[in-house]
Amino acid sequence: MLKLPKVIGHRGAKGYAPENTLESIRTAADMGVEWVELDVKLTRDGVPVIFHDEDLARVTNGSGLMAETDYDDIKELDAGSWYGESFLGAKIPTLEEAVDVLIENDMGLNLEIKPCPGREEETASVALDVMSQIWDDHDRILISSFKLISLEAAQNLANDWARGLLFEEDIPDDWPKLAQHLEVSTLNVNGNSLKKSECEYLLEAELPLLAYTINDPMRARELQRWGIDSIFSDVPDLIMENLLESH
Repeated sequence: MLKLPKVIGHRGAKGYAPENTLESIRTAADMGVEWVELDVKLTRDGVPVIFHDEDLARVTNGSGLMAETDYDDIKELDAGSWYGESFLGAKIPTLEEAVDVLIENDMGLNLEIKPCPGREEETASVALDVMSQIWDDHDRILISSFKLISLEAAQNLANDWARGLLFEEDIPDDWPKLAQHLEVSTLNVNGNSLKKSECEYLLEAELPLLAYTINDPMRARELQRWGIDSIFSDVPDLIMENLLESH
């Protein structure tokens, strides 16, 4: 049974440390955050790493596409100094390195499959293969993606692990069919654009509703009152402090 906390750290604790790094995961752990959300994609030579963008430029001192760069080059990049001098030398972690830190800190994980174009199935397959060898807590793992092919791959490869269907701002009309087809355990929605009427409709599925990425405590409380189960946040400590005690 999936044990979701009320607040999940987004890309670790992105408001306080460079996103998707070991430093960001540890920062979240130090705040008492129980779960984090991390993005996984593949290097050119197929190594699963924790990274969000297709391009390296925004959060590293490198350039070019992740899909066109081998892991030997990826591991040399600095993924911290763009954020602040104190994070100079932070690296892009492999999926395995990130999971080691999660296990060390007794944390749960929402792993978002974030494939480079054309690698939807491969990314899910490689990531889940690695995960299946090192992760055994079924109650604290959620595999999510915007990509239906990635979720179908997860369904085929690790059917007993919970899956989350991610929606962009516009929720597709056929979402109940998608949720049923993919046998998902959660619906993950954009909490900043979500309307109350949409929330009520989604709740009819009787699945946990997760809202991303909420950094305003008042909005978090409003969503909680609407029936949202978990909230992703860059500032998880702030949201945790301000949430209502019970639904």
